[in-house]
Amino acid sequence: MKKYFVLTAMIQFFCLLVFAQDGFEQIMIDFEKMANDPKSIYGQNKAVGKYYNIRGFKMYAEVYGQGQPLLFIHGNGGSGRNFFKQVPYFLKKYKVIIADSRAQGKSADPGDSLTYEMMADDYAALLDAMKIDSAYVVGWSDGGINGLLLAIHHPEKVKKLAITGANLRPDNTAIPQELLEMIAPTYNALKNKPAGNEGENAGYKLVRMLMEQPHIPDTDLQKISSPSLVIGGDHDVIKVEHTMEIFNNIPKAYLWILPGSGHSTPIKYADDFNKKIEEFFKKSYRGFDINQRLF
Repeated sequence: MKKYFVLTAMIQFFCLLVFAQDGFEQIMIDFEKMANDPKSIYGQNKAVGKYYNIRGFKMYAEVYGQGQPLLFIHGNGGSGRNFFKQVPYFLKKYKVIIADSRAQGKSADPGDSLTYEMMADDYAALLDAMKIDSAYVVGWSDGGINGLLLAIHHPEKVKKLAITGANLRPDNTAIPQELLEMIAPTYNALKNKPAGNEGENAGYKLVRMLMEQPHIPDTDLQKISSPSLVIGGDHDVIKVEHTMEIFNNIPKAYLWILPGSGHSTPIKYADDFNKKIEEFFKKSYRGFDINQRLF
């Protein structure tokens, strides 16, 4: 078990970053209680869980409900379990897909590198393996980055896109400098370690990706053809002005900034989050010319 210690610590560290802005202690207690509730089967349901052999690794996924396909993509160090607040709500009307991204959760990956582009391609391949032409897509944090890249590089796969807490760059134009300085010691320690064990190598892949990627130019956002809902907390770990940059460069986009929220919008504001996204999926995108901006 020792060899997995660093990886476990890394995942807990990322969870800390997710909830740090939201009254960390109580939210973490509530989150752990809900995530580990034996009645909460999502992300660990052996009855429906399945591995898909795609692109050189086995990707774990679960499917719930019937209807239009709806794909949820989790953040760095997470898993499909992170959407335990969303699956019960959406499975009543959609075919809900939760999966563990490459090198995370149950989707082990022995490779020595990891990129967001790689994971976006994985999700496109997963939909192909499921014989799904296109899906509604919701991405949280790194999952939002994957969602953007899926819409950019595989536009035919995305009916509509909702993202929260995503960034285009790994620098202080997108992320507060204090946060980068919090992560840097872990990144440098793992980077400079001569030879890590399995857990350390897996953890390094995740923190390296967090610190060195992504690099998505605004011109790529302008290629996104699917209607998009861009979400962020007003005290997110992603700067509000950066979230607005994403919104401003997607041709058919809405912006939703949640007051009194950090990075954990799908948890802290679960009810509002679910209802707003369902409304966005149901309604046709409304363009706004100069006259329509009055209403």
